[in-house]
Amino acid sequence: MSNMILYHGSPDIVRKPEYGRGKPYNDYGSGFYCTENIDLAREWACGESLDGFVNRYELNPAELRILNLSTENYTILHWLALLMKYRRVRISGAVMKRGMEWLTAHFVPDIDRFDAIIGYRADDSYFSFARAFVNNEISLRQLSYAMKLGELGEQFVLKSKKAFSSIRFISSEKVSNAVYFPRRKQRDDAARAAFQQELDRDDLDGLFMRDIIREKVMPDDPRIR
Repeated sequence: MSNMILYHGSPDIVRKPEYGRGKPYNDYGSGFYCTENIDLAREWACGESLDGFVNRYELNPAELRILNLSTENYTILHWLALLMKYRRVRISGAVMKRGMEWLTAHFVPDIDRFDAIIGYRADDSYFSFARAFVNNEISLRQLSYAMKLGELGEQFVLKSKKAFSSIRFISSEKVSNAVYFPRRKQRDDAARAAFQQELDRDDLDGLFMRDIIREKVMPDDPRIR
């Protein structure tokens, strides 16, 4: 397996990522969040009024155990369960509370067995889509559609000491918030607009969170594939 080039958008130059640092309430818990897409890294590097840096790294994945949430072994509910476990979520009703409990009890992968994770990044709009599903406002089909909007992209997250020891800093690039923050906002706005059009079509026969709870839907249920 050939080496990977990964990018990390940050307000700072990060020459040596440190194991154990990072916010515990990120998408997949604490870790070092990267992407293979340099343009996405540039967008993620900038705040509304702050420039940032894209740090470039090389990684040999050959000896790493990698959990890829995009493979056929997993569904969008596995990704969603991890979000519900790690992200800070405002609970707005009984269905949402029970939905979060069901997902985290039955769909959370055992990520401690892996050195790294590949999966969606839940930017603002996408997190709102995920929350709407757990709150029984949209169907599973609508959530799956929403995740394809705006060229969301995937992130590569280092989780173990072994993964952190396998990454090598190459270079950094300063990026302008005047250029890349508007691109990020445009991507987010486009995703929200397209999603609103989808909502207007409704999905009366779809699988909703209430159905998943009531029918005790498990990971091997063909309706979620």
